[in-house]
Amino acid sequence: MQKIINTKELRACLPKIVEGVKRGERFTVLYRSRPAFRIVPLDDADRITYPLSKDPLYHAGGVGESPDGLTAGDHDTVLYGKCR
Repeated sequence: MQKIINTKELRACLPKIVEGVKRGERFTVLYRSRPAFRIVPLDDADRITYPLSKDPLYHAGGVGESPDGLTAGDHDTVLYGKCR
């Protein structure tokens, strides 16, 4: 199924969208009200496996702390709204 989203929704809901793509969903992303690109699942032949245990960014710590005590997720909600 093809879904149309804008860049604001892409940023706010990326984990949810990634899970949808893993299930076979397809997304067309609008930038300034025009189609900019598509996010589609990979074919099995195109998949690259890389264990998270070897990914240095996965194990990296946070860059800093927010002076207002909010989490990164809280800030995303304030900036981009909630996922649909």
